[in-house]
Amino acid sequence: MAKAKFKFNPHSLQYDKIQPTFRDYSLRVLAYALGSLLLASVYGLIFSYFFDLPKEKQLRRENVQLQTQYELLNRKLDKLDIVLTDLEGRDDNLYRTVFGVEPISGSVRAQGRGGISRYSELEGYENSEIVIETAKTLDELTKRIYVQSKSYDELIDLAKNKEVMLASIPAIMPISNKDLKRTASGWGYRTHPIYHIRKFHYGMDFTAPTGTPVYATGDGVISVVRSSRRGYGNQVMIDHGFGYLTRYGHLSAFNVKKGQKVKRGDVIAFVGNTGLSTAPHLHYEVHKNGKRVNPMNYYFNDLTADEYDRMIEISLKSGQSFD
Repeated sequence: MAKAKFKFNPHSLQYDKIQPTFRDYSLRVLAYALGSLLLASVYGLIFSYFFDLPKEKQLRRENVQLQTQYELLNRKLDKLDIVLTDLEGRDDNLYRTVFGVEPISGSVRAQGRGGISRYSELEGYENSEIVIETAKTLDELTKRIYVQSKSYDELIDLAKNKEVMLASIPAIMPISNKDLKRTASGWGYRTHPIYHIRKFHYGMDFTAPTGTPVYATGDGVISVVRSSRRGYGNQVMIDHGFGYLTRYGHLSAFNVKKGQKVKRGDVIAFVGNTGLSTAPHLHYEVHKNGKRVNPMNYYFNDLTADEYDRMIEISLKSGQSFD
């Protein structure tokens, strides 16, 4: 029971008993209620800090499981990356080499990576870092797989045309040279016979009497038939397809016309001494994807390994070209 309260009355010189009003009761009840609510809140905060609610425990378990699943997924993606890297290496260094096509550049394989972040919607969460990293890895692998699949489509087309391609590659010598004695000057730096300066010789010279037949070294279409008193003189060029072109220079006469289809071994012209030439001979070049390459690498239908070595030795002995 609450103690009674008294107040001194200076007029009667006595203590009068104080009677609480309704407002006093209301304020007292309100104070008790607010104090209880504040105390309950403090207890609730302390409890929630040290103890998890059942729902929170469930969410934390699910969060841990989700993180574990992402870690396992990343391990699988790492293994997939290793397999894909191996396929890309085989594609560039084996399959595409067999078919004589250029490897896919790293910039093409990496196209679409980087740029503006497309993962902003994944930021701001507890496990955002691992989720974003997984999404990036998955996107990059998807793009690389697409590029690789397109490469295999190209290789399938090349395989279907393998017979045509093999017939088109310039794989024989352009003149009859069974004893290899007509090999005059090969690929590399040589002394120019007229200017007497060291100059790179982009092809091979074969000495032969004027009128000696010149053969197409692979199937193709005649792309150039040109008469000239300068440079290569009278010349023929054959477009073999698959990135291959061949040039035959210093000819005395032609046996083909532009646009004509020819087969390997067809007589296309005759050896001469036209243009910038010091003696009857044939200047022969092989072009691959727009670049001149060493014709020595393309006589595999004519030469054994020993004959190949012998031709290299003969071609290197000459310090001067014929054109």
